[in-house]
Amino acid sequence: MTFETSSDRSGASYTARAGTAPQSGNNWLGFLALAVAILLIVPVAWVAFSIFAEDKGTLAHLAQTVLPDYVANTLVLILGVGIGVLIVGTSTAWLVVMCEFPGRRFFEWALIVPLAIPAYIIAYAYTDILSHPGIVQSTLRELTGWGPRDYWFPNIRSLGGAMAMFIFVLYPYVYLLARNAFLEQSTCYTDVSRTLGRTAFQTFRQISLPLARPALAGGVTLALMETLADFGTVAHFGVHTFTTGIYRAWLSMDDLVAAGQLATMLLAVVLTVVLVERAARRQAKFHHSRRVGEFFRCPLSGARAWLAILACSTPVLLGFVLPVVILINLSYVDGHDLFTQRYATLIGNSLKLGFLAALAAVAPALILAYAARLAAGPVTRAAVRMANLGYAVPGSVIAVGILMPLATFDNAVDAFMQATFGISTGLLLTGSLAALVFAYVVRFMAVALTTVEASLAKIPDAMDDAARSLGESRFGTLRRIHMPLLSGGLMTAGLIVFIDVMKELPATLILRPFNYDTLAVQAYRLASDERLAQASTPSLVLVAAGLIPVILLSRRIMATRVGRRTEVR
Repeated sequence: MTFETSSDRSGASYTARAGTAPQSGNNWLGFLALAVAILLIVPVAWVAFSIFAEDKGTLAHLAQTVLPDYVANTLVLILGVGIGVLIVGTSTAWLVVMCEFPGRRFFEWALIVPLAIPAYIIAYAYTDILSHPGIVQSTLRELTGWGPRDYWFPNIRSLGGAMAMFIFVLYPYVYLLARNAFLEQSTCYTDVSRTLGRTAFQTFRQISLPLARPALAGGVTLALMETLADFGTVAHFGVHTFTTGIYRAWLSMDDLVAAGQLATMLLAVVLTVVLVERAARRQAKFHHSRRVGEFFRCPLSGARAWLAILACSTPVLLGFVLPVVILINLSYVDGHDLFTQRYATLIGNSLKLGFLAALAAVAPALILAYAARLAAGPVTRAAVRMANLGYAVPGSVIAVGILMPLATFDNAVDAFMQATFGISTGLLLTGSLAALVFAYVVRFMAVALTTVEASLAKIPDAMDDAARSLGESRFGTLRRIHMPLLSGGLMTAGLIVFIDVMKELPATLILRPFNYDTLAVQAYRLASDERLAQASTPSLVLVAAGLIPVILLSRRIMATRVGRRTEVR
C-alpha cells in the first residue's frame, strides 16, 4: 500500500488516501484492458510483419518506377506542412494571448474553426476557383486580354498546393496547444525579461517560445499525422505519396501484399516522425514557476493593430470562410438536391457507420480508462499506450492491416468448405460492415479514450472508497456511481468519434461493402470525375457535421479566456 502527498493552491500539504497501488483483486481488469489493446493493435502488427511476405514482383516494379516519388513527395510534404503549421499556429496563438487589439476575443475562438473542414474538401473548393477554367484565371484573362499561354499562374494541383491545403486546415492543432502553453507560463518570466530591456518580440523569441517547445512539437506532430493519413487531397491533386500508392497497389494492381509492404513503409515514416520529435527534446527540461500574477497584454494600435488583425484573419478566411462560400455557391448553382433518395441513402449510411463506430469505441475506451483508474500498473499502462497507437496510424494502413488477415481467414474457410462439402462460402468478413467499424475503432480509439479518461479523472477517489465501504462491488460502483457522472463525457467521446467517422475517407474506400457509399466517398468520387459542383453538396454536409465538435471546443475556449494567470502545478 502506498501513499502520496499533494498540495492545494495555497501551498498547504496534505496526505492523500491510500490505494494508489493496484490491488491484486483488480489484476483481472488490467488483463482485460490488455486483451482489448492487443485486439486493437493486431492490424498494425499484421502490416508490420507483411514486409517479410513473399513479393510477387510488384514492389520491385514500384521501386524502379514510382517508389522514389512516393518517398520524396511524402518527405517534402511533411517538411513543408510542419514548417507552415508551426509558423501560423504559433504566431496567431502568441498574438491572441500576449497582445490586445480589436477583434482579439473573436479570433481567440475563430482561429480553430478550420478544423471543421477536411483537407480534401477544401482542396475541391480551391480547385474550382484556381484551376484554368476557374473564376480567378478567367477574370485575369478577361481583364488583360491574355491567352492561356501568355501568363504564368501557380498550379493548385501540385505538391505545393497540397501543402497549402493542409496548412490551412491543420494549423489549429498547433494554435490550440501553443495558446495553452503561453497561458501556463508564469508572468515572472516576461516581467524579468522586460526589466532587462528585452522587447516584446525578443521576449517571445528567447523566453516564451523555448518554454512552449513541448506543446509546439506536440501540435506539429498531430498535424503531420493527419497529413500522412490523408488520401483525398493528394489523390485529387495527383501527388504520389505512400497513401495513394497503397490504394493503387491494392485496387489497380490487385496485390494486397505490395499494399501491405507500402503500408509498412508509411508506418515506419510515422514512427520516425514521432521518435525524432521525442529525441530532439529528450535532454531538455522545462520548468514553470508557481507564481500567480495579473497578466497584462501588450496593447497594439495603428499599423501594428492592423497587422495583427491581418495575421489572425487570413488563416480563418483561407481555411474556412472562402472554401465554405465557394461550396455554397457551387451547390446553389449546379449542386445536387439533398432531398433525393440517393442522398437519403448516403446520409443514412454515414449516420449508421458513425453511430455504430461511436458505440463500438466508447465501450472499450471505458474499459481501458476504468482499468487505468483501479489497476494502474505496468500492464494497464502498456495497454493504454497500445490503444492510443492507432491514432498515429493512417486509415489506409489500418484498412490493409484488417483486410489481410480477414482475406486469409475467408480464403481458408472457403477452401475447407469446398474440399469437405463442395460448397463455396465466398467472403464472409472481408468487405463487411463489421470490418469497417473495427477499422474506425482502431483509428479513433485514442480520441474516445482521452475524453473518457479526462471525465473519469474529475470523479474524486473518495466516491470509490465510500461505495466500497458500503459493500458495493467494482462493477456496481461503475454502474451506479461512475456511469451517471460520466454520461456527459461518454456522449462527448461518442460525438467526436461519430464526426471523425463521417469524414474518414481512406479506410472507408478500402473496406466498405460493395456499392455501400457514404457522403465522404460520394464527394471523392464526384471530385475525381471533375464534377466539383455536384461534389459541393455532400462536402457541405460534412463541413456542417464537423462544426459540431468545433463549436463545443469554442465554448470551452470562451469559458477560459485570458485574463488572469492560473497556477501551473
